[in-house]
Amino acid sequence: MSTSPSSRPTAFALHALGSSARAFDGVAEALADSLDVQAIDLPGFGDAAAMTGTSIPETIRHVERAIRRSGATRWILVGHSMGGKIASMVAARALAGESELFGLAGVALLAASPPVPEPMEEDRRRQMLSWAQGDAISAEDARTFVDANVGTGLAPDADARAIDDVRRTSTAAWRAWFETGSREDRSTDVGVLDLPALILAGGEDGDLGEDAQRRLNETVYPRADVEVLPGVGHLLPLERPLAVADAIRRFWTTSAGVGPAVPPDVAAVIASPRTSARTRGLLAQRAVADDPRATPQALTDVQLATLRVLADRVVPQDEPAIDIALRVDTQLAGGGGDGWRNADLPTDREAYAIALDALAPLRTRSPRELDTVIAQLSEGTYDEHDHFTAAQFAAWFEDARVDLVRQWLAHPATMARIGFDGFANGGDDVFTGFALLGADEREDWEMLPVIPR
Repeated sequence: MSTSPSSRPTAFALHALGSSARAFDGVAEALADSLDVQAIDLPGFGDAAAMTGTSIPETIRHVERAIRRSGATRWILVGHSMGGKIASMVAARALAGESELFGLAGVALLAASPPVPEPMEEDRRRQMLSWAQGDAISAEDARTFVDANVGTGLAPDADARAIDDVRRTSTAAWRAWFETGSREDRSTDVGVLDLPALILAGGEDGDLGEDAQRRLNETVYPRADVEVLPGVGHLLPLERPLAVADAIRRFWTTSAGVGPAVPPDVAAVIASPRTSARTRGLLAQRAVADDPRATPQALTDVQLATLRVLADRVVPQDEPAIDIALRVDTQLAGGGGDGWRNADLPTDREAYAIALDALAPLRTRSPRELDTVIAQLSEGTYDEHDHFTAAQFAAWFEDARVDLVRQWLAHPATMARIGFDGFANGGDDVFTGFALLGADEREDWEMLPVIPR
């Protein structure tokens, strides 16, 4: 497996209980044009059945090692059933900067087990535990398990694969999930994850169908799209691999993959010990694509639209662009800023509202007219509103320009573009710092691009 950084978007797929990486073969084939699907055998299952460390923390470490070894620097997690709980925990750690991983763009959950205890009838739990008292699950019990988890049935090859995977599952791992893993409440560890998410449910699924997904997983992912596959039971990637692949492809192209990409070499530095966990977490969150359906929190819809028009002229961007106006709105809603306020202006939130209301007609102006108004705002000659003087407009526009540029510069893709790597000074165990400080001198680890003069 490669360890060199790679820019190809990757989906790391985590399988269900009694399954294996092979469950995603059909999904991977159908997604080959869009994403590199790398399915991972979890400890105790598939080709990793001999592994003895099957607790949730050990499984998380196993997945994180596989992602690091892959060299992927822009990726999503796909978690099916049991794998969904693991995916949510890996995602939380990546967004917090705790795992020396960088590049998480979204999460797709397939009939996923939630971070809280999985809903399950105790009679069924006892029955399935009874199947794993020996060295292997019998063919008869494997047949019962698969039949109970499908809707309209499986194709012969998928059915044979499902039965075989149940039978080669470690009975110790099987018992560990039912006795411990599925019962654990990891909601505090996961929290609420503000990133693109897709939640798929089978229309014929029982405990983990649409209702459970909306109650237990959608609340974790406020940006989630929930889709139901009619006639499908619990084994989504085996029952409907093409439908699952289509949903994941749409999710990538319309949501998770729409933001600017951080170059692989830069992403590798962010993921390395040279970058502190706290800084890595902040950069991971900033790299997440903006929500195209987001509604403003501090501004009105018209005010945000006006700010976007100004942003396009003040900080012109190549596609795909960062929605820096939306990020300024989030900053205003949270009371953030640069730590000072002009004495001639009201609070930032009030000043933005007054100025943007006055400038609302700009949304229909030509670029030349926009540039004329922008020049007047900068020069302190814009005086077309009762609530602000020309000097107040100039003071506000200076603050607004600073806010817009700060949000643009804060994105790790922008840092890469301008060749900034000052974030990579360590800080967890030891302050690493820099050895070479001369102009145009670069250390061996510095792989960031420099803008030509």
